[in-house]
Amino acid sequence: MKKRIFALLLCLVCALSLGGCQPEQIDYDTSPLSFETVFDDTPGNPDKPDQPEDFAFHVSHHPPAYRVRTYDFEEDTICKGAFYILSPEDSYEIEELPPEKGIIKKDGVEVKINNPNDATALHIGMVHQHFKLVECFTVLDNIILGVEPNKLGFLQKAEARKKVMALSEKYGLRVDPDALVSDISVGMQQRVEILKMLYRDNEILIFDEPTAVLTPQEIDELMEIMRGFKKEGKSILFITHKLNEIMAVADRCTVLRKGKYVGVTDIAHTTKEELSRMMVGRDVQLEIEKAPAKPGEVILDVKGVTIPSSTHKKNAVKDVSFQVRAGEIVCLAGIEGNGQTEFVYGLTGLEKVSSGSISFCGKDITHASIRERSKEGMSHIPEDRHKHGLVLDYTLENNMVLQRYWQPDFQSHGFIRKDKVREYSDRLIDQYDVRSGQGSSTIVRSMSGGNQQKAIIAREIDRDPKLLVAVQPTRGLDVGAIEYIHRQIVAQRDAGKAVLLVSLELDEVMNLSDRILVMYEGEVVGEFDPKTTTVQELGLYMAGARKQGKGE
Repeated sequence: MKKRIFALLLCLVCALSLGGCQPEQIDYDTSPLSFETVFDDTPGNPDKPDQPEDFAFHVSHHPPAYRVRTYDFEEDTICKGAFYILSPEDSYEIEELPPEKGIIKKDGVEVKINNPNDATALHIGMVHQHFKLVECFTVLDNIILGVEPNKLGFLQKAEARKKVMALSEKYGLRVDPDALVSDISVGMQQRVEILKMLYRDNEILIFDEPTAVLTPQEIDELMEIMRGFKKEGKSILFITHKLNEIMAVADRCTVLRKGKYVGVTDIAHTTKEELSRMMVGRDVQLEIEKAPAKPGEVILDVKGVTIPSSTHKKNAVKDVSFQVRAGEIVCLAGIEGNGQTEFVYGLTGLEKVSSGSISFCGKDITHASIRERSKEGMSHIPEDRHKHGLVLDYTLENNMVLQRYWQPDFQSHGFIRKDKVREYSDRLIDQYDVRSGQGSSTIVRSMSGGNQQKAIIAREIDRDPKLLVAVQPTRGLDVGAIEYIHRQIVAQRDAGKAVLLVSLELDEVMNLSDRILVMYEGEVVGEFDPKTTTVQELGLYMAGARKQGKGE
């Protein structure tokens, strides 16, 4: 917990500023939505923005120490009552790096942040992408955890309840304080996280990818709550790579690329295309171009599959049936935690199926091993690339042949043919633009998340699979990497392969899919054509508000 709180400070520092382009002129006298920023790439440009009188947080430049990844801090400010966006290329790397240089000022006074308690004392709070809640505790217990009011050592819950309910009413964050966190929805859990910040009287609110697990309706609700915080004078730092959200709510956006500050821009005077260019360093095609699907024979046939849950007595997947044909992309959509992960585990052999059958190219593989499924032509881009996709302490070349090292191309009489492995790895690195410091001999742990994902995709696609199972293939990646991965998936479909896509990103679901299946509480509750449905309609099914009958 302490490490994560420290990480929030780190995100804030990295978000506020880094070297590279410097703002030539910012007019702080106008409203937050009318900043006019002109970027000047000239090295050593002496022009600096005037310091606003009413600001919440400020970072000054100090040269960084040389190391593998450096974050070059320039000068920047978060103003009170303003909404700022950080659009990082690799925000997860940023969170892990401790600050080494620089000055942090809050309310005009230089401050030292040495531990999480210092951050709390400075009224800095954060809603993490993956919520930090104790599931067996009540909502109230989670909100006050760590700052429990007491008198002579006795917990004063009545006093805490009164404050929580007052905050809940004031900000429209209605919760049941006595409900167990394990029994409430993901959207409600996020409200609890926000109330944790408000209970501590935080003035600087950091939201790290807060919409990743929400329905469209819950996202709209969250945005409205954030706008209310802004009107009250709180400062909001919103870490995201989703361009639509940036354009919808931000006053100002700071962009990071490869550990460097690219620039800061006024959202009122920019476009999604300009932002994506700043994030990637080139023009990015935001819309996916693909020809109409031409479905062929059935490749995957799932009938009545049920999979038990590893965390509770209920089944995680309940009587799921569908087909995937050659030459089409079928997407399994839904809010995280509704059985998609368990279904993929059952499909790929990572978990056992308790009932039902899975047929692959006409062959029953319900109880087949992972290698047998792989040899039959099933490729898997896993949700967790570190846990199921890579051996982090292996070299890149060894990871490239994880599923093929035993084949004659790569071994002879039980000995690995290292020259052939290196040759194969070098070809994939070049073909799929996998960037690593030492090429094939690079230790995978040292690579960025985007390039780790590219390596997995290169390995899985090069096997020429009949079925590609792609789970959250673009999670946490910048728009450039997303564009590349989408092209590869569409290319597989156009080559006559079957693709099963599992995604929480609704833009990805709508743009990439030929058919959409929505899962809720382990069941398929609806099937849709992306050409005739809307994000709002999908959101209702994802939240369990609607369910199609079997005849629909």
